[in-house]
Amino acid sequence: MKNRLNFLKKFEVRQSHVPRFNEECGVFGISGTKDAAALTALGLHALQHRGQEGCGIVSYDGNSYHSERKFGLVGDNFTKKHSLDKLKGKIAIGHNRYSTTGGETIRNIQPFYADLHGGAISIAHNGNLTNALLLREQMVREGAIFQTTSDTETIVQLVARSKKKDILNKIIDALMQIQGGYALSIIANGTLIGARDPLGIRPLVLGKFKNAFILASETCALDIIGAKFIREIENGEVVVIKDNKVESRRPFPKKQIKPCVFEYIYFSRPDSILKNKTAYEYRKNLGTYLAKETDIKPDVVVPVPDSGVPAALGFSQESGIPFELGLIRNHYVGRTFIEPTQQIRSLGVKLKLNPNQSSIKKKKVVLIDDSLVRGTTSTKIIKMLYDFGAKEVHMRIASPAIKYPDFYGVDTPTQEELLAANKNLEEMCKYIGAKSLKFLSLDGLYQALGYDERDNDNPQFTDHYFTGEYPVRPLDYLNDESLKKLSFLSLASNN
Repeated sequence: MKNRLNFLKKFEVRQSHVPRFNEECGVFGISGTKDAAALTALGLHALQHRGQEGCGIVSYDGNSYHSERKFGLVGDNFTKKHSLDKLKGKIAIGHNRYSTTGGETIRNIQPFYADLHGGAISIAHNGNLTNALLLREQMVREGAIFQTTSDTETIVQLVARSKKKDILNKIIDALMQIQGGYALSIIANGTLIGARDPLGIRPLVLGKFKNAFILASETCALDIIGAKFIREIENGEVVVIKDNKVESRRPFPKKQIKPCVFEYIYFSRPDSILKNKTAYEYRKNLGTYLAKETDIKPDVVVPVPDSGVPAALGFSQESGIPFELGLIRNHYVGRTFIEPTQQIRSLGVKLKLNPNQSSIKKKKVVLIDDSLVRGTTSTKIIKMLYDFGAKEVHMRIASPAIKYPDFYGVDTPTQEELLAANKNLEEMCKYIGAKSLKFLSLDGLYQALGYDERDNDNPQFTDHYFTGEYPVRPLDYLNDESLKKLSFLSLASNN
């Protein structure tokens, strides 16, 4: 037990310091165009919301691989002058990083590259493996040498150790051993390969630009380069793109897809398409159903920008209550500015949001946001609204109460830090300082996302945040003392 927990600690799992949920990363891949690296940079720029810590691109020119990995934003690092001229070839993959496993070091920035028996491989990964620590520990005991603390390297090591003859079957062999939520973009022997986990927890789509095929986390990455959206990669599907052709493999037993529900609620960019609708449409509909479940009559509907805007619009249109931008967001606040001194850090949310006094003074306000995690930001916002003259502030959340952490690629606080896991509705309302507080019901969530009724034994979404129903057993965390009290861990099914 002691060694197991020490290994977990060394692996630097990050689940205790985020103010709200954060997606891990975004992936992009393209094959069949001379501008592969430049188009990859544009695709990553469109996916910047999925990760801001680091970015990387690997290209292949038919003979050699070329790699550039940087800290920071895509636009600050990938220009013709600085990096793109070095990335030659007609095939490239890219990655935006928000780390949920592994520290913030350059060695953990993807895509990874390795020379293996049977051919070289480069890999970009969105998600989180729930058995990477167990696999890693076993391979280290057997003599494997790891260069990073990222779970993605576990996949590379498994490919390297596979006894299969060709690189594609080595990759599939590795996929059969891992568990969790993942979407992969891979270059292997001049071939672009994409893979999505058996439940489709993490997203991956297929597009086409002229004669080139594209893999991306979201459709907005296709839009920015004028590419056509073809379809989503199916859950458990492996696609092989070579010579401007797409071949599909399905090595896993067929399972019902269970995409992460927070892709619909928050993670995906509003203009990205999920199941034939934009994320914006789903979020607006969440606000519509939230209004149907609300019994108050405020004067104005105010969103928490930017995440609460679509739901607030839906709430306003359904209820007939005027929509107002009662909070104005400052889009030019970055880490460099807010971190230097404790005095500046203590200003907190005031650096990012400021009440619009003309819209809220002497009015009953219903404040709309997509989720409530720790409650610290909501507490500060509500106090600001009162300080600027709001008569009443009622908080409404366009998703159910979050009671459980994530293990599939989302950076979440521990259960001890989740407000709804430790307080009842009345206590939460008092904590954030609102006149009233209400969450969208689970049934309302499913109806808003297009389901009239929910199959309790086999939900259509990965919704463990609200229910504790984990579709893949998080094996790496079962011996963590802080998680032993979570009874759902013993009920979760294997991958």
